[in-house]
Amino acid sequence: MSDNYRRDSDVGARLTYFIMGATVGAVVALLFAPKSGRELREDLADATRKGVDRARETGSQLSSRAGEYYDAAAERAGELASSAREVVSARGERFSAAIEAGKQAYREEKRRTESSALTEETPAIESGQQP
Repeated sequence: MSDNYRRDSDVGARLTYFIMGATVGAVVALLFAPKSGRELREDLADATRKGVDRARETGSQLSSRAGEYYDAAAERAGELASSAREVVSARGERFSAAIEAGKQAYREEKRRTESSALTEETPAIESGQQP
C-alpha cells in the first residue's frame, strides 16, 4: 500500500509542478508578447482564472484521493487492531491455562507428598518408636 501511495504522491507532485511551470511560462510569454496594456491585462486575468480553476480541480482530486487513502488506512488499522486483540486474547487464555495447570500440579504434588509423609510416620508410631 505504501508503494502505491508513494507513486500517487509522486504523480500528484509532478502534476503540481507541471501546472506551476505552465502558469509561470504563460505569464512570462504574455509579458514578452507585443500587446497593448489592456490586452495584456485581459490575457493575464484569463491565465490567472485558468490557473486557479486548474488548481481547484487538482486540489479536489487530491482531496478525494486523500480521503480514499484515509478510509483504506482506517479500515486496515481496524483490522490489525482486531487481529492483535484476538492474538493477545488467545495467548492470554493459553497463559491462564498454563498457570492453572501449574497450580493443579502443585496441589497434586503437595497432596502426594503429605500423604507419603503420613504413611511413613504411621508405622513408626504403631511400633512405639519416637519419630
